Amino acid sequence: MRFHRTAAIALRQYYLLRGSPARVLPIFAWVAVDIVLWGFITRYLNAVASPGFDFVPVLLGAVLLWDFFTRVMHGVTMAFLEDVWSRNFLNLFASPLTIGEYLGGLVLSSIATGTLGLLVMVALATTVFGLPFFAYGLLLVPFLLVLFLSGIALGIFGSALVLRFGPASEWLVWPIPAIVSPFAAVFYPVSTLPRWMQLVSRLLPPSHVFEGMRAVMAGEPYRGTTLLWGAGLAVFYILASSWFFTRIHRHAVRTGLLARYTAESVG
Repeated sequence: MRFHRTAAIALRQYYLLRGSPARVLPIFAWVAVDIVLWGFITRYLNAVASPGFDFVPVLLGAVLLWDFFTRVMHGVTMAFLEDVWSRNFLNLFASPLTIGEYLGGLVLSSIATGTLGLLVMVALATTVFGLPFFAYGLLLVPFLLVLFLSGIALGIFGSALVLRFGPASEWLVWPIPAIVSPFAAVFYPVSTLPRWMQLVSRLLPPSHVFEGMRAVMAGEPYRGTTLLWGAGLAVFYILASSWFFTRIHRHAVRTGLLARYTAESVG
């Protein structure tokens, strides 16, 4: 694996963003809308609820972390879809580029776009709505790391689905965070879920992050082993999704699927 090839994939995304404000705007716009919307909701809840409980760090903090997770995932899938939409995917793999180098480039692109989105959300939430973002202390770093790794895994998995079923199947990618969110217990404890949903939730790294976030905000002790379990799951899912993408790519090459890659779904 050669880093300069990986960096070239990320550099291509940079040139695309630099030359198109329409591509840059979504990095900031949707996360800003979410923060503003939920910021006013938390203000309203604080006004009508009993004094002594602050909804801002619990709800707005959860929205910020979940949006970061979603931005990381979309950072991978959008970089992949740019190659699909431009019919550039076949050209890339006619070169010596390996799957690992290509996926590494998608991850680098996601790091850049996810970090920019996070900075915008933190600036808006802290200055306008008074979110004590750094109240999580040193746990903030592993919280963000687990969410980042989880987003990367989901992004690679979503890209593999599009590679297998064709560009017309991109609609499968966008709802994935919404499907995962009820199990991730973003806004409520895992204990409120039915038993079968709790079992699924324990297998999702983000649920361990949000459980930890609520514990920290409530001043309760949070076991580090739980967060380690979430991090281990995230790493496992990255390896599994990368293996899945590689298998799908081999299938596409072996069956000639890449040569028939058009704007329509491929069977």
